[in-house]
Amino acid sequence: MSLSPLRSTVTRASYRRRRRARRAVILAVALLVFLLTALTAAPFIGMGMFELNKPVVFSSVMTPEEAGVDAKEIRLLTDDGLSIQAWEVTAPHPRAAVIFLSGIQYPSVTYYLPHAKWLQAEGYSSVLVEMRAHGESEGGEIALGMKEYLDVKAALDHIGGNDLPAVVFGVSMGGATAINAFGELPELAGLISLSAYTTWPDVFCFNMKGMGIPEPLAAMEKPFVWLYMGFTYGFSNLKINPLAEIEKHNGRPVLLMHSTGDSQVQFECFERLSEKVPHAETFTREGDWHFVVYDDALKEPWRDTEYAAAILGFLRRNF
Repeated sequence: MSLSPLRSTVTRASYRRRRRARRAVILAVALLVFLLTALTAAPFIGMGMFELNKPVVFSSVMTPEEAGVDAKEIRLLTDDGLSIQAWEVTAPHPRAAVIFLSGIQYPSVTYYLPHAKWLQAEGYSSVLVEMRAHGESEGGEIALGMKEYLDVKAALDHIGGNDLPAVVFGVSMGGATAINAFGELPELAGLISLSAYTTWPDVFCFNMKGMGIPEPLAAMEKPFVWLYMGFTYGFSNLKINPLAEIEKHNGRPVLLMHSTGDSQVQFECFERLSEKVPHAETFTREGDWHFVVYDDALKEPWRDTEYAAAILGFLRRNF
């Protein structure tokens, strides 16, 4: 007994539809596996570009002689046992002490010796901290501010805590670390943060978009960056991030600074951080000035009069 021509045609058409459906499912699964593999691999590739797993060796540093300031090199011991390189600049009868932190890869914090010289003349002492895994400080990896806040604590212990008000000043990753320290260390009297990110996944994905990755795909990457960080630095440390830590301000003085066209840390980070601190003083600058101060004034910050007025005004009003 044979099938009728009509039934045979229907059977063949049904078979072809099922075969196409199976192919579509296989293709969708393959694309999903590829996407998940790419999303999982991206943090490993991207983090490798930042060379976070090895110490930073600076190609140049500024000496106190070059900065024209009397600075004493000191060593600080952190609670987790690292010896940290630092410099101390003292003012007679200081109004406060400023703890300086620099960025993730450059420059050395010694390039803020001119800031310390300027503030010394205004009655403020300084401790300039070369964060762990930078320069001659101990440490084998950069922890994106999740552990570096302990370097600030070591400086704070050196200053003497509440005997002298201490203000933490940081730029870029140093700005993020300053915020983390401000949240974790209520003994800190004030915060000056420049070009800080909200969370590392935020800035990681921002840089992905800068490389031409579509925004939806970059947004999908964030959970995988968090996962990578959890396995690398410990999941218990993920709660130590600027967006969470700045909420612990408890009314203490805060100055947030950023440039509107920052190509390394998006201006949105500044906006989101500012929303967390309604009483914060803010300073914004048009253009792409990641260190906020004009490049030609880094060695003489007082020459950048708007920048200098914002910082010195904040310090004078509060300390």
